[in-house]
Amino acid sequence: MISVGIFTGYYPYTLEETITKAKKDGMNCVQLDLEFKDIDLSRGHITKEKANQVRDAFRDANLPVVAISAYTNLVHPDPVKREENIHYVKEILAHARDFGTPYVVSETGTYNVESDWLYDPKNSTEEAYQEFKKIALDIAKFAYEHDAVFLVENYVNNIVGSVDQVARLLQEINHPGIGLLLDPTNYFDDSNIDDVNPTIEKIFHVLDDKIKVAHAKDCKRAENTGEKFGGGSAEHNSFRGAGAVELPAAGLGVLNYELYVEKLSKTHPNIPIIIEHLDESDIPRAKKFVDDTLKKMGV
Repeated sequence: MISVGIFTGYYPYTLEETITKAKKDGMNCVQLDLEFKDIDLSRGHITKEKANQVRDAFRDANLPVVAISAYTNLVHPDPVKREENIHYVKEILAHARDFGTPYVVSETGTYNVESDWLYDPKNSTEEAYQEFKKIALDIAKFAYEHDAVFLVENYVNNIVGSVDQVARLLQEINHPGIGLLLDPTNYFDDSNIDDVNPTIEKIFHVLDDKIKVAHAKDCKRAENTGEKFGGGSAEHNSFRGAGAVELPAAGLGVLNYELYVEKLSKTHPNIPIIIEHLDESDIPRAKKFVDDTLKKMGV
């Protein structure tokens, strides 16, 4: 069966309090955000001892860590910040197994100077793609050397967004140190938001064998075209979409969840699916929606 979890960052508390609340909400696993009120896991402060403390606490609670968040702009226009961001991802990769999982996740970046989630015309150029590919290959090799896997999470406004772009990147790198974090809502923009089912079908037809972990949020046409934010302490948790598409919590949009989980379960019957893009007060509803869909589809 598919297991259901959540980003730990939606519980902005101590390690023990976060675990207690996740268990109370019925979670079976977590994607780890490195932000607890009682442990400093910020850049440059991760140690094996701290990572083992976190790992063991979640293991004692029977709440497996399935991936670690390392969301950052890997092609930041400022070369100093870019190198700092690349080093940050590598720092987490070097300790991934100490936290109990090989998987570390980041987006593919943007040349926009105002936001990690806004489009920039340079993002669509071959130069941008080649620049990110070089960075991704370097990180994949580093991950492999540390018995870890760098998971790319694409987004339409970033350098790698569409199904074809993701397929090209993973085929050209073709390295065991890289994989895909699947979030089908990240593939939608103004051109395909009204064609949900064909897009889901294409995602799985082309990318199915690259998927390691899945996400659970939703998508729908936006009422305004600016950036949209909600709850969540880290930016990747508070982001709710930009441009023509809004990205609300699971069950609040137009994504065909029955088709999504049916396709997901075919070759990934025990994959974790991680809930996101919601306020803490909405967690029980979203969890019930995902659980009910999984039960209905028998997965």
